[in-house]
Amino acid sequence: MRKRAIMFLTAVAIAGSIILPGLVRAQSAATVARTGGLETPIGKIMTATGVVTLEHTAAVVVQASVSPVGQAKVGDLVYRGDVLQTAGDGKVDLTFADGTTFNVSSNARMVLDEFVYNPNSTSNSTLFSLTKGTFNFVAGKVAQTGNMKIDTPVGTMGIRGTAPRVEISDSGAVTFSTLVEQNTSRATGTPGGAPR
Repeated sequence: MRKRAIMFLTAVAIAGSIILPGLVRAQSAATVARTGGLETPIGKIMTATGVVTLEHTAAVVVQASVSPVGQAKVGDLVYRGDVLQTAGDGKVDLTFADGTTFNVSSNARMVLDEFVYNPNSTSNSTLFSLTKGTFNFVAGKVAQTGNMKIDTPVGTMGIRGTAPRVEISDSGAVTFSTLVEQNTSRATGTPGGAPR
């Protein structure tokens, strides 16, 4: 009886190893057909502490064992359309292909809506939506060679090579400040130019 059970399990394992790769290839082909090809990563997670989740909303072809929503870790690639969230104990640092860096606080949510960057182009563009939390970032080359925008609950900011800090409270109020060169003053305000 035991020998039959082992033979049956071996047959199932062999059949699975023949059938499953075909299904994975078929699923990957359907995903590639929907997106017109593989999505290109736009950045990478450099540090992550606590609970940080990363949801790939675009059809990204990944290994079958990877969940579309899961705990983010150092080295994970991010893609256009991804949603990044941190819990009460979570923090994450991201670096993008153009050199833009983001430091994301706990209890934060960020959507990577758009990212177009070609080092030889002057029509690059980025749109990131920040809905809650605190974000410190240094703008990279897209801000200098195109159009970098940061969307918040109260408005959209155009970024031109600065190092902003955006704080979005649970009530939706937004405060931003721009870090400036050493030995100069710090500018603060709210969208629309009104100083705090």
